[in-house]
Amino acid sequence: MKNKESIYDVSAELEREFGPKGSDSRKAAEDKAWEEYNAQILLDARKNAGLTQQELADRIGANKGYISRLERGLTVPTVSTLYRIAAAMGLTVELRPKG
Repeated sequence: MKNKESIYDVSAELEREFGPKGSDSRKAAEDKAWEEYNAQILLDARKNAGLTQQELADRIGANKGYISRLERGLTVPTVSTLYRIAAAMGLTVELRPKG
């Protein structure tokens, strides 16, 4: 059995790194993490659809640089653009209650 010293406290590490829950610095870090997570989802979906950045850009009427910025989490698409991106990749967006 492991002793207490070897237990890693993720909550304490997050607080040390980004500040306490509810703080501006913690909120900024959480927002950035969500942006990077969503960017990775878009990147994976595009690759799974077998599309290049240029092909996806052409399908939604954007430029390749815009797709690149989305996939790096530097730009957050509007809701309407997200729907166009999903449709261009043959996907749908579903909103449903948690449960």
